[in-house]
Amino acid sequence: MRHISSSALLVAVLIAWELGVLLSGVSPLVLPAPSAVTETLWDGLVSGALWQHLWVTGAETLLGFALGCVIGFLIGAILAEMPRLRRLLWPYVLASQVVPKLALGPIFIIWFGFGMTSTVIITALICFFPLLENTITGLSNVPQEKRDLFRMLGATRLQTLLRLKLPTSMPVILAGIRVAIVLALVGAVVGEFIAGSKGLGASIIAAQGMMDTTLIFALFILITLMGLFFYQIIVVIERRILQSRQKGTF
Repeated sequence: MRHISSSALLVAVLIAWELGVLLSGVSPLVLPAPSAVTETLWDGLVSGALWQHLWVTGAETLLGFALGCVIGFLIGAILAEMPRLRRLLWPYVLASQVVPKLALGPIFIIWFGFGMTSTVIITALICFFPLLENTITGLSNVPQEKRDLFRMLGATRLQTLLRLKLPTSMPVILAGIRVAIVLALVGAVVGEFIAGSKGLGASIIAAQGMMDTTLIFALFILITLMGLFFYQIIVVIERRILQSRQKGTF
């Protein structure tokens, strides 16, 4: 029922949008009709003109997501296990996240040049903090009585981490991964705005230069669909991991 209501709302918005553009006579340069956007999107996919940009953005998103999540998780686990080190480094970690990643783009271009490398690094930096924060939060909030039980049983620090803390904190860590995958696509597109020659973000800049508003809207749709696709994959993986954990196989 929820999906039916959401679909009905989308159809109503599109109809209202189409009629509003038709009746108002607004220029396509300002607001194109949904039918024109759909036609442009279809032509771009059928001709193959958009596929290379779609693959580039997808690759940058996944590479940056994987790199940022791995580094964020590892550093988060280290800081969670070493409170003194966390207190020492946390102000610097937080300060590094306050700096807008877009402002770092020119530096990355100087260091790594235009192209995928700079965009992947920007994406990884954006994905880094959610995993770091959620990993620290999850590992630090394991119930004390469970820690005491493992200590009484003679478990080592590594055994406690692998067999107690990680499984217990998995829902919190996976929530961070869900946030990171959405931010990864944002990071890839934003990175392409300033450092990319290919990709959906670079295509938006090119379409802006040509004053092709219809193409810009078509690219927005592609980015949205890609984001929903990646998010649903993470949700499915998260559900299976949590189900395995409940069954005791994780």
